[in-house]
Amino acid sequence: MTFYPQSELLNSLPKQFFASLVSKVAKFVEQGHDIINLGQGNPDQPTPSHIIKKLQTAAENPLNHKYPPFQGYSYLKEAVAEFYRKEYQVELDPEKEVAILFGGKAGLVEIPQCLLNPGETVLVPDPGYPDYWSGVALAKAKMVTMPLLEEHDFLPDYQQISQNVRDEAKLMFLNYPNNPTGATATKEFFEETVAFSQENNICVIHDFAYGAIGFDGKKPVSFLQTKGAKESGVEIYTLSKTYNMAGWRVGFAVGNESVINAINLLQDHLYVSLFGAIQEAAAAALTESQACVKELNDLYESRRNVFIKGLQDIGWKVKAPQGSFFAWLKVPDGFTSEQFSDYLLEKAHIVVAPGVGFGQFGEGYVRVGLLTSEDRLVEAVDRMKALPIFTTHQIHAK
Repeated sequence: MTFYPQSELLNSLPKQFFASLVSKVAKFVEQGHDIINLGQGNPDQPTPSHIIKKLQTAAENPLNHKYPPFQGYSYLKEAVAEFYRKEYQVELDPEKEVAILFGGKAGLVEIPQCLLNPGETVLVPDPGYPDYWSGVALAKAKMVTMPLLEEHDFLPDYQQISQNVRDEAKLMFLNYPNNPTGATATKEFFEETVAFSQENNICVIHDFAYGAIGFDGKKPVSFLQTKGAKESGVEIYTLSKTYNMAGWRVGFAVGNESVINAINLLQDHLYVSLFGAIQEAAAAALTESQACVKELNDLYESRRNVFIKGLQDIGWKVKAPQGSFFAWLKVPDGFTSEQFSDYLLEKAHIVVAPGVGFGQFGEGYVRVGLLTSEDRLVEAVDRMKALPIFTTHQIHAK
């Protein structure tokens, strides 16, 4: 076989940190161990039945077997605008301020290629979603990280960003409710963000993937609810988490008209939009009853409460997340995040994601996904309780 070397661009992409974790887990599965996998971010509940039924009927429509409009059907963009008007009291122009995406990840990776020239600077949260790094690498841009520290509620501290970096930065990623920390943003923080953006001419990309998942009676805030936000950037929303449609690959970007136009232009060269039946089902999800969303949020909150209380009861000093379906837990003394992840896998057959895989400032934490039944979460706690570090009652978080 002739070997064709990969391009410099492919070789410049970030290495997949979690590939090694997947391979470690596979070995234990092959050995027949009962693995409780809390390391992934894949929703475990089915898509609501009314959305599935809409897909089924729409798939029978011959019109949907043809190429759809390159930038998506107008009815889906109108559904997005209706959704934002009802949920967040935000007015959107469906044709100018909405772009249909092949899932939220596509938009997050595409935008740096749309707006940046090689060598230009992007501000990225640390810890943060690793695919932000992929988009930066594909644009041949330069990444400057913004530490998310517990003492600052896992929000970036704009006062700590030097004037030199402010002058160079063109783009900034944010994500609340946050992956991996489970933190949420306040109205005041987004007001500060808009001011920072406008003072420094930095476009804000707010990843709102977990926008439907907030706890303790507090609905997550949309960036676009802030005065001046549409002038400052865009928000990326996905149906993957809100409606358990992860495999359907449908999302959208909303906000600044020039950014939406750039996304549409790039996608015109890459895709012929989404299968029409999926667009019909997505429109139904956004505009019909949202009772399924509340039920899902309640399910995650119940899981959170059971799991966090269980960990606290065995002596692990952890804090409950405010949103998302992740918990961000400080590792016990004497472990790095990767060592503790390996320890739980080897000794208790529990998978968690090492915090360092989300960036330098993720060290000292592990991320847990609340994406299995309460019974399995309780069993995970019971397995941890039996470990020597807990039975000696000497567990202390860093």
